[in-house]
Amino acid sequence: MDQNQFLKELNEYSSVNKVIAVMSGKGGVGKSLVTSLLASNMARRGYRVAILDADITGPSIPQAFSLHGQTYATERGIMPSRSHLGIHVISLNLLVEDEKQAVVWRGPILADMVRQFWTDVFWDNIDYMFVDMPPGTGDVPLTVFQSLPVDGVVLVTSPQDLVSMIVAKAMNMIDMMKLPAIGLVENMSYFKCPNCGEEHKIFGESHIDEIAAQYGLSTLCKLPLDPELTKHVDGGTIEDYDPSLLDRMADEIEKL
Repeated sequence: MDQNQFLKELNEYSSVNKVIAVMSGKGGVGKSLVTSLLASNMARRGYRVAILDADITGPSIPQAFSLHGQTYATERGIMPSRSHLGIHVISLNLLVEDEKQAVVWRGPILADMVRQFWTDVFWDNIDYMFVDMPPGTGDVPLTVFQSLPVDGVVLVTSPQDLVSMIVAKAMNMIDMMKLPAIGLVENMSYFKCPNCGEEHKIFGESHIDEIAAQYGLSTLCKLPLDPELTKHVDGGTIEDYDPSLLDRMADEIEKL
């Protein structure tokens, strides 16, 4: 089956150069965090960057960037909100009156909303768009991979033993969609003691390098458990946190 037959066109006023999906096989591993840091990293490099928050039922991107209140529409389409660094963001939380309202929708409606984020929003000359995917391999990830011209996928994992199976499921989906995997980011890899500087493996020894090698990938970044990072996410100041931990991943994205 030709996957291109499902691709959706941007509206006539929009332009997006590269689309990067940030994916995890399970929830709670820091996918939205990695999306936010990668977007901040690329914005600091001088690129025009956007985030499409495809995690419709659990949108957390606006909170990380302190974006609140409803956006609006013009003749060019729905206007995305803009962060401090100028990152263009669209999320369901920016379209509803009450951002705490539960989204109780079936899969096809969620998928259609993601398609509208791509087609109905005014994406103004974007160099890199990061798509914050919902966890797993269900309706919405499938819609993103089929409807958007994805140029590469970043996989986010954690050090737990379960990660081998989770990575395998995600890689199988990526292979089915005939998309390139850019590399792995391991979140919560270690905790660095602020007093002695020693690194502690809270979730046990990592096996992610061996798992990556099985699929011909690189583990490009290992992120620590950092209370300061949590503080920035909760306070909506993620752009003030040093995004250089993801420099190697950003370098690979630039090569696309």
